[in-house]
Amino acid sequence: MQKKSIEEVMREHSDKIMSIEGVVGFYQGKLDDGRDCITIMVIKLNDKLEELIPKELDGYPVIIEETGEIKPMNQ
Repeated sequence: MQKKSIEEVMREHSDKIMSIEGVVGFYQGKLDDGRDCITIMVIKLNDKLEELIPKELDGYPVIIEETGEIKPMNQ
């Protein structure tokens, strides 16, 4: 069975990821060894978020990045 593309996995899990309180976004990233991963951005990392956010999604590793609150830039 062929592995789903990371884009497909991200689309399928978008609503679930973004519904987690404290998550402000996510993007496709790369690990140091060049493998694709999903990076989930959170306002402040805590034990509850580490418990709620999966370590992988459909075979792709998940990295949690503490970014603080993200706001649109003034135009």
